[in-house]
Amino acid sequence: MKLLFDFFPVAFFYAAFQFAKHNKELAAQKASEWFGFMVSGGVVGPNEAPTVIATVVVVVAIMGQIVWLWARGKKIGTMSWITLGAALVFGGATVWFHNPAFIKWKFSIVYWLMATAFWLSPRLFGKNLLQAMIGDGVKLSDKGWHGLNLAWVGFFYFMGILNLVVAYNFSENTWFNFKLFGSMGLTLLFALAQALYLARHMKSETSAEDA
Repeated sequence: MKLLFDFFPVAFFYAAFQFAKHNKELAAQKASEWFGFMVSGGVVGPNEAPTVIATVVVVVAIMGQIVWLWARGKKIGTMSWITLGAALVFGGATVWFHNPAFIKWKFSIVYWLMATAFWLSPRLFGKNLLQAMIGDGVKLSDKGWHGLNLAWVGFFYFMGILNLVVAYNFSENTWFNFKLFGSMGLTLLFALAQALYLARHMKSETSAEDA
């Protein structure tokens, strides 16, 4: 459920882009009226409007997630704050300069920051972030947790690179499709593989203890 919750901003990002892309003139008019004070020159053109609107929507969606968690008394993780900070910085640059390159880089940088945090945390603080996130009720050896943690590190670095490959070698529309369907699909497949790994190792460790 948390994985799907984390993808809500991306879904809004995609939906806003698709709507604005099919209504460029209206999108440009509304973007200039609503966000003109945030845009260099104060005017958003029809070809720029879809990305500008989608960027504002994803930033608001991420902020909405944090407010929702706070209102429910849930703990707001470090990754959520990192995501919000990156969205504000790179999203703000995208809107101000009318340039989608900044928001495209934002996704890769968040992936790489997450990978770095997962890799450094055991070394600097002796804490496995993955174990801290899902460890309650999951019995696994330190070696098993270490392997899982490294797998996520590699996955995050890979996703950051793949995001830029798609962004700079395919159309903007293809990249938006990739952000929703490709990223979600790959993450779900990887999470499924991790679940199978957990099930297999938990079973083998339980058998070893029984023996």
